[in-house]
Amino acid sequence: MKLRLVTLAVSMAYLWLMMILLGAIVLETFMVYPNIFVDPPASLETALEFMKVTAPNDFFPPLGFLSWITGVGAVVLAWRIRPARYWVAFSVLMIVCEGLFSMAFHWPRNEILFVEGTAVHSDAFLVQTAQEFQRLHWSRLVFNAASAVTIFVGFLKIYRDFLVGRSGASLPTPATKHPV
Repeated sequence: MKLRLVTLAVSMAYLWLMMILLGAIVLETFMVYPNIFVDPPASLETALEFMKVTAPNDFFPPLGFLSWITGVGAVVLAWRIRPARYWVAFSVLMIVCEGLFSMAFHWPRNEILFVEGTAVHSDAFLVQTAQEFQRLHWSRLVFNAASAVTIFVGFLKIYRDFLVGRSGASLPTPATKHPV
């Protein structure tokens, strides 16, 4: 019973983190990035001025790493729950892929756009890099959405297991006929 409760709690924490990450990346995609990339390099300088106190690079890496740690814990704990294990594992795989993809493709472009900027690169190169960044960003949104959806399904399966384990009875399935 205690292990089921811990599994439920850890998987719920992971689900919660994934929903926060998905909401944040949707917000970034449809509200922040259109303003940042409206007219590079001028809009990049405006964005830097706006993000003096805190920026996406202060938020996403630590929260993403926390999602990896919590996700691994959820996979380990949920592995004994056959209907949930692959949903939870696929969710973690997707968010790890998103993180690695960001490190490989977005972090270098962040350096070019927001650190080096016009002091090192031409306006044309910054425009091209901004366009690449925006095109590649859609894959991050897909990775995040896939991770959030699959942990949601996995969590529902874990919750069902929790309810069954708690009551000791089996829950009805759609194939089960109930006497009238």
